[in-house]
Amino acid sequence: MNILDKIIADKHKEVKLKKKIIPATQLENSVLFDRETNSLAHKLQNSTTGIIAEHKRRSPSKSVINQNVSVQDVAEGYETAGVCGMSVLTDGKYFGGSLEDLLLARSSVTMPLLRKEFIIDEYQLLEAKAYGADVILLIAAVLSKDQIKSLSEFAKSLSLDVLLEVHNQEELQKSIMPSLDMLGVNNRNLKTFEVSTDISKSLSTHIPDDFIKVSESGISNIEAIKDLQQYGYKGFLIGENFMKTEHPGTSAIEFIKQLK
Repeated sequence: MNILDKIIADKHKEVKLKKKIIPATQLENSVLFDRETNSLAHKLQNSTTGIIAEHKRRSPSKSVINQNVSVQDVAEGYETAGVCGMSVLTDGKYFGGSLEDLLLARSSVTMPLLRKEFIIDEYQLLEAKAYGADVILLIAAVLSKDQIKSLSEFAKSLSLDVLLEVHNQEELQKSIMPSLDMLGVNNRNLKTFEVSTDISKSLSTHIPDDFIKVSESGISNIEAIKDLQQYGYKGFLIGENFMKTEHPGTSAIEFIKQLK
């Protein structure tokens, strides 16, 4: 059983438990549920930099990344830096995140927020909306084609943008459908955790132009972004590069300044 299988097995248990504690109707009645969402796809389409910066305390591959900074400070720093959006990890067991992180980020900024989570159930999309997300992530490696279709269509009915993540051509093939806004290529091999932007390059020609192309993981320098832009990528998800510094927002400001 690889790490992804473990995470998903735990996620099924977690969602089952949460449904018993907080009914879906309670999520639908939350203050933020009727909030007008802010499209990340639209932001990326019109951006010259395309940075999606992440809030991430730890990960299964790196253990602790940064436990010291507050979500609000990070969010405000990123917004000041002019990123297109912020990705907020909400998985507790493996990444040290929570839905509260999403809520705190939402209370601090207006930019698009992505709920970075292992989504397997419509209930998690209601949560995303109730806690202030604008975008949700679907991971092709853990979902069937039918699940991708039903979850992405449900997300669209809630006015949430959909970023679908793939790791190889097989996953990409089963995933292409009109209910997606962005197609993300994860440069990290989920089985070995090795990272290479060659994955983004090789898959770029197979992604139809109707979708915004996003490259994720292992992007730590300006050259990598300039290189990937030539392959049609408009979005770049940067996680650990900013978070491993003392002031992620300041790091993002410097990075974007150089990129421009």
